[in-house]
Amino acid sequence: MAASNYSLKVDRHLLDPNFESYRLSLDPLPMYNVELETAVAEVGLQESQYTLDHVRAFGMYNYLHCDPWYEDSMYFVDQHGRVMGFSVTLDSVLGKPKEVFRLSSELHGFENRLCSSIHFTSSTWVTVSDGTGRLYLLRTSKRGASPHGKWEVLFDQTLGEPFIILNSLSYVASGCHSFEVLVLRLEKEEVLSKGSGFLVSLEWLTITGEGDKEGNGVMIASDRPFKFIQVNGEPIGETSEEAMDVEERKEPIYYWQQTTEDLTITVRLPEGTTKESIHFKLSMDNLQVGLQGFAPLMDGQLYSLVDCEASTWIIKEKSLEITLVKKNEGPMWPEVVMGDRNGEFIMDPAQAALIMEGLKYLTSEDLNANPEKDKPPCNAQELEECDVFPEDSSSLTRFDGRTLKATHVVNLSSHQYLFTVVTNPEEMPCLCLRHDVDALLWQPHADKQDNLWEHIATFNALGYVQASKRDKKFSTCAPNHSYAALCECLRRVFIYRQPSPVSTELYNRKEGRRVGQVAKQQVASLECSDAVLGFNATNERLFVLTSKNLFVIKVNSDN
Repeated sequence: MAASNYSLKVDRHLLDPNFESYRLSLDPLPMYNVELETAVAEVGLQESQYTLDHVRAFGMYNYLHCDPWYEDSMYFVDQHGRVMGFSVTLDSVLGKPKEVFRLSSELHGFENRLCSSIHFTSSTWVTVSDGTGRLYLLRTSKRGASPHGKWEVLFDQTLGEPFIILNSLSYVASGCHSFEVLVLRLEKEEVLSKGSGFLVSLEWLTITGEGDKEGNGVMIASDRPFKFIQVNGEPIGETSEEAMDVEERKEPIYYWQQTTEDLTITVRLPEGTTKESIHFKLSMDNLQVGLQGFAPLMDGQLYSLVDCEASTWIIKEKSLEITLVKKNEGPMWPEVVMGDRNGEFIMDPAQAALIMEGLKYLTSEDLNANPEKDKPPCNAQELEECDVFPEDSSSLTRFDGRTLKATHVVNLSSHQYLFTVVTNPEEMPCLCLRHDVDALLWQPHADKQDNLWEHIATFNALGYVQASKRDKKFSTCAPNHSYAALCECLRRVFIYRQPSPVSTELYNRKEGRRVGQVAKQQVASLECSDAVLGFNATNERLFVLTSKNLFVIKVNSDN
């Protein structure tokens, strides 16, 4: 069965159309500095790790690990291979980080070593990678009651090439503890004819005493599509149904044209197809077309709204012709069904000639035929990050754990990825995406098929603001969504608070309305010139890690 094209459902109640801007606040932010006895184990990229994927995965790695089960508990790995734990009980009396676990002393001699990674699987279990390909499963007891208690090794195994841990979870099956771990590698692929020559590989591991895996799926947001290629080391072969599907889809399933008023879609049909065998379902924003008993040929959210009563369909020779009348005349659609790549757009010759005529003034044999002209051609080198959109193939995909097939696909080509954050340790990590100028936080749900990704918070204008920070390295937000924060490579931290009531009501003369809330921006500057290696937020504090210092910034007062 083909994956459904899914759309993210924005909660309009969480948007603020009247938001103006952040007001710079000069209110002081209490900041505390903890000097580290041993420097953080920073691992630089090797000469062979030269691709953009290497930089994203390892070069911009966050060395500071927040324990979401116990607020204000942070961990990092130092140059001696020690996992150091740090917990805040009183801001004015900060203790030193304490050792909770020690990795192998032979790490420094490993040629292709990556940064060590930590993931807090549950309130009593932790998974750790040493960066050389070794995975540890550790029992920690209740870390909140004893934040510096020693961790006990329950599983220790080398799993091939180096990797970092992306996620993990634990559960009890048949009276036995089982664990699911998702790890990431970058593997050299000599047979690739184009691209960097490296493949991003995700491996889903199950550690269990008995029984099958319990994880029912995996969700991946990426700028290129993923697919399962192996199970237990054995390649996954195409079934006859899949092979037939690929063969059939070498050519487009449908062709479409459009005017400013409507769209005409022509769907290829098998010979002898009757009206009774057609499955057609149309709503204002959704279309489903197919043959009874078969997977839909078109299925998903329409790019824009249509007039259902004025839209029609008719069977012609070996084809189904659908006419969709646009609800809003004028704008041209870039696609019919969002994320659907099975159709081909055919432009009317007269319409193409009209467009080409309108674009003539933009073309020339010279790079800049008239440099004195008031509006010179665009220089691509002058574009900023806020002008750049993700690749067309960017998507958010859910894979079923049983069939290993994609079940839901969201097209993210117009939504820039900003950051990932854990707001509830019982749930999957949240995804923050840019929607127009705002940043919207999405909470994935494993058990809500009608609402797989829930819009839970909005950071007004953050999508636009973060794009202007050219030296930005890390982004995050508080678990309770009270503020978002950006951190530059050196020194500066920017805090953007949610709108809050003001003691004295303000008046907007331009719009003629009263303003009862103001969103504040604050800036903190670290008393250190070392590069920032880690950055994390809790509801009350921001934690910033450099090679020799851990800074604690008090953002909100105690609840």
